[in-house]
Amino acid sequence: MNAYVVTLLIFGAVVLLTVWLPMALSRLPLSLPICCLAIGMLLAWSPFTPLPAINPLENIKWAEHLTEFVLIVALMGAGLKIDRPLGLLRWSATWRLLGIAMPLSIGAIALVGWSVLGLGLASSILLGAALAPTDPVLASDVQVGPPQTGEEDSIRFSLTSEAGFNDGLSFPFVMAAIAIAGEQPGGGFGWLPHWFAFDVVWKLAAGVAMGWVVGRLLGYLTFRMPEAGRIARTGDGLAALGFTCIAYGATEIVHGYGFVGVFVAALTLRSVERKSEYHGHLHDFGEQIERLLMMVLLVCFGSILAEGSLLSHTDWRIVVVAVLVLAVVRPVAAWVSLIGCRLPWADKLIVSVFGIRGLGSIYYLAYASGKAKFENVETVWATVFVIILLSVVMHGATVTPVMRWIDRRRGLDPSKSTTISS
Repeated sequence: MNAYVVTLLIFGAVVLLTVWLPMALSRLPLSLPICCLAIGMLLAWSPFTPLPAINPLENIKWAEHLTEFVLIVALMGAGLKIDRPLGLLRWSATWRLLGIAMPLSIGAIALVGWSVLGLGLASSILLGAALAPTDPVLASDVQVGPPQTGEEDSIRFSLTSEAGFNDGLSFPFVMAAIAIAGEQPGGGFGWLPHWFAFDVVWKLAAGVAMGWVVGRLLGYLTFRMPEAGRIARTGDGLAALGFTCIAYGATEIVHGYGFVGVFVAALTLRSVERKSEYHGHLHDFGEQIERLLMMVLLVCFGSILAEGSLLSHTDWRIVVVAVLVLAVVRPVAAWVSLIGCRLPWADKLIVSVFGIRGLGSIYYLAYASGKAKFENVETVWATVFVIILLSVVMHGATVTPVMRWIDRRRGLDPSKSTTISS
């Protein structure tokens, strides 16, 4: 059988499912990621599948760049659809989740990795840094709606803004793990000054600064230059892809964190002209690309799970760690960070529980595995895969009823929502 033709057939089916499944699942306790995993598993067990059922450790660069691309598309989309202007008080819950919950999560997960899995220092920190961020791709079901639709309650806003920033902010810890893994035995903390000056201070500052500069420039070209030449006049959402790649590429060129640059650029672009209908066109196109890429990657993820070589490293210790991360570490760390925040206890609980783990964790592992040699890296990969699988199932099965409850509490009719759950 012609593998190319079969690939086209499967790809066409995935595209159609990208369009149809969100509508079909809108009233069911299921999510699009759960269906994608199931499709991938079925394809892996099928004799006709052309999917490469292989360990991602054998294709590190592919795993890194594919997840990297879907992440930056998701970050641009998240920034464009946030209606709330940036501010210390307006974003207080976000700053708490980033400044308190994320470091607590990284430390707790690293400790669990060291004590339960027997990982070394570098591998433990890498595990913590990879699993601490809320995923901006798989968390789309709990994010705010399209621009200017009013679908921005405190829960959706907190999770969207947290997912937008925390991928970039966890990167310094990934770089610390790489530095420790590459240190010679007995080298001590010789890596620390360079790491702090370059990987923390410079890269974060460059990410924010370049994101702002790019956002202002794109905002001028889109909304402020003489009307005949404004990008907004085209009404073409394809520009969102260009904005994303420019922001990411420009930030990486100056050695900043590209994830931070993309999200800041999106927020800045939105601030230049908040009321334009063009933001809706940019959001809609970006969301379609993000959903398609997410489906393709999750189908491949499902096929890797079904093939079983990575999961062969799974034992009771990994299951214990997965349960601790999802049911204890994230909820407790987030709840502690929100103490004193003016949110109802129910909102705090939902924000604390819905820290979805996903494709960002795979990106960090792929990136770090390509930069240094880590001890017990197969165990780290297996742990992350199990946690992503449990997160997709657990959060995917509960997100629809929870979000519908939130909408009813706000006096909205969930059946008349302007967006379709993805």
